[in-house]
Amino acid sequence: MRFVCGPAGFKVPGVEDAMQVVIYGKAEDGQVSVGGYARELLDKAHLEISPQAWDFLNIALSVVAADFTALRAKSADAWTRQISLEIAVQDSVFWNTQARALEAALRFLTTDQWTLAFHPGGYGPPAQMEALHPIEDSVVLLSGGLDSLIGAIDLVEQGVKPYAVSQIVRGDGEKQNLFAKSLGLSRIGLNHVAKSPGEQEPSQRARSIVFLAFGLAVATSLDRYHLGETVPLYICENGFIAINPPLTMSRLGSLSTRTAHPEYLGRLQQIFDAAGINVQIRNPYALVTKGEMMVGCKNQDLLKQHAVASTSCGRFQRFGYKHCGRCVPCQVRRASFKRWSALDDDTWYVYDNLSKDDLQHGRFEDVRSVGMALANVAENGFEQWLGHSLSSSFIHDRQGYSQMLARGLDELGVLHRDYRLI
Repeated sequence: MRFVCGPAGFKVPGVEDAMQVVIYGKAEDGQVSVGGYARELLDKAHLEISPQAWDFLNIALSVVAADFTALRAKSADAWTRQISLEIAVQDSVFWNTQARALEAALRFLTTDQWTLAFHPGGYGPPAQMEALHPIEDSVVLLSGGLDSLIGAIDLVEQGVKPYAVSQIVRGDGEKQNLFAKSLGLSRIGLNHVAKSPGEQEPSQRARSIVFLAFGLAVATSLDRYHLGETVPLYICENGFIAINPPLTMSRLGSLSTRTAHPEYLGRLQQIFDAAGINVQIRNPYALVTKGEMMVGCKNQDLLKQHAVASTSCGRFQRFGYKHCGRCVPCQVRRASFKRWSALDDDTWYVYDNLSKDDLQHGRFEDVRSVGMALANVAENGFEQWLGHSLSSSFIHDRQGYSQMLARGLDELGVLHRDYRLI
């Protein structure tokens, strides 16, 4: 599927049969819109954003709009899509030099085949008569999830003063604000607000790229950045979910998020470096399990206060803004609470008792996948189960990652034994 992405009325000569994506504007009938009020909110915050970071935000919004609109069910194998983007940016010459690198990063993120081309005519950052350069020393992505909460707590306890950037998702906005306030952090909440004239693709594997793009934009507005210093951009995710190894042969990696995988983040870092964007992506928990994050949190009182309110579920909105209790992220969450043991897990799970022997509980696909992984390790050994999950050239400490994944699987094993699933 082909898309032309840019301001309202943007055209690419010779490209006729394409879906029009209007960035930061109102779409006409049959068109896609994306960006919503993001540009207006950043303008009102008086943030002076790097032009290259703003171009990347335009690219990210275009990617999310296409991911939202192109249906996997209509592809040849009902999963892998062919997506072609014609994107309006300011520096089309530079971004065309990075097209293949961006395509590779997106291919890894979504498992689709992407083709990107860039054209002049894109929006630049809003002009600021009275630009503000926030004095924070870094940016942290604050999603409302448990990992991002722990990450923000630890940064503050270590004397770091991050600016919190949130991608507002219905059901999470209030807790994002609550977490930021409890830590005394400045925060901006933004949303990509994609609207499509037809059916929407439910998988949306690419949506995380715009969250990172929002963080990048804010990072380039900080005083530290304008003084020529490197700004850390913290994406706090436990290592087990970041790698998200296929639990079974049938549960392929394409069915799992790769938002914080070292290969995806590494590829984007190379692109930012080439663009001269002096921002460094960091995940302090790449070699740490979720349970270890909870145990090691540097302010246990704050964690006890907010842990249950945090979000982990991969189907949170689908279940009325409640945790399903049975998806892989929910199982990892439940296992981490058991590892922590400092507070009972009072999270309300739709499917709470996994020991029930039915398709909604103990025999649900994700629950069975974890059980099969544990059985595979017990029978054939951890290395055989691990397979090629750590074969990426962006993974330098294979032993460290391997040991972390083994510990993460052990945490899941405790959960399954407690429910007599193994």
